[in-house]
Amino acid sequence: MLRKNLRSSIIYPLNFLSKWRSLPPFEMFSYILMYASIPMLAYGIQPYNNNIIVIILLTILAMYSGYFAALIWNDITDAEIDKIAHPNRPIPSGRISSKKFFHIALFFSFLTFIFSFMVSFWCFIVVIISAFFVAIHNKYLKKIVKFPAYSEIFTPLQWIIVVVFGYVAIWTTISYQHSIIFQMPLFENVSTSVVEFQNMIILILFTYFADNAHDLPEGIHDFSGDMKIGVKTYATSFGKKNAAKISFAMFIISGILGIILYFKTILSEIFLIPFIILWIYTLYYSFNLLKTKEIEMEEYGAIIGRKGFNYFILSFDLIFMDIFIQILIMNIYS
Repeated sequence: MLRKNLRSSIIYPLNFLSKWRSLPPFEMFSYILMYASIPMLAYGIQPYNNNIIVIILLTILAMYSGYFAALIWNDITDAEIDKIAHPNRPIPSGRISSKKFFHIALFFSFLTFIFSFMVSFWCFIVVIISAFFVAIHNKYLKKIVKFPAYSEIFTPLQWIIVVVFGYVAIWTTISYQHSIIFQMPLFENVSTSVVEFQNMIILILFTYFADNAHDLPEGIHDFSGDMKIGVKTYATSFGKKNAAKISFAMFIISGILGIILYFKTILSEIFLIPFIILWIYTLYYSFNLLKTKEIEMEEYGAIIGRKGFNYFILSFDLIFMDIFIQILIMNIYS
């Protein structure tokens, strides 16, 4: 009986997720590369041992389960908004109750905590702090805080945590030359360097602007639902046209940060050239949103939000491919 219940608790969430949203297969695969790219960037171009490979794999598992947990929690807390903006999602469409979805969210949250603890204690702490803030933000703050655009100002935090997690996973695993070591009683030391810390900050800034740039058009798409509930987004705070202008500016800033990342880190032209092409392509569509009539902006905002999100995740995939190819070349000629 226990084995049957355990099997059901594992299979049911996975079975439901396969029918949950129309998530493109390339996107689901891209997350694997994205979650691997950050610890790989932090580790650099050097020989990989079993310990580092395990750390990267555990990072992927922790972040992937965290992604599902965050998405489900968001569906639960945004159920009222989704009745207007996304009526086909599981809760407003009646395909699942909030109570059952809550249990699935707990399942993936539990996996996130377990995998993060297996990486290191400090990765576990990063996840705990993130989960606490996101829960309070989604459930209460974004509906009651009246600060303009509050909701979208803090939305990228969930992706920033992915960057911090990837770097901390490496910083608690290896020691850098000329390192800054934070000695922690009873738990792992945190070892990094000034250069690597700066690189993490650049990647955090890229993540913030690239994610927010795509989130603002989605906020335009959700304008009616957000206005009804009182959620403070850029669109509801400053109007759709101004939100589109801010989004376009954020896309520009994110591209500049991506180029800076190329100059400051181990990334090569394998990353830079396709990244610039992807950036210009996305800017073109973002610019078209500026010229769209306001009455049509909600519908077009969803399209720009999708293209912007592709730009966001594919940028990390390019980081992975660049480093992976460099490692292959290093092994061939070593």
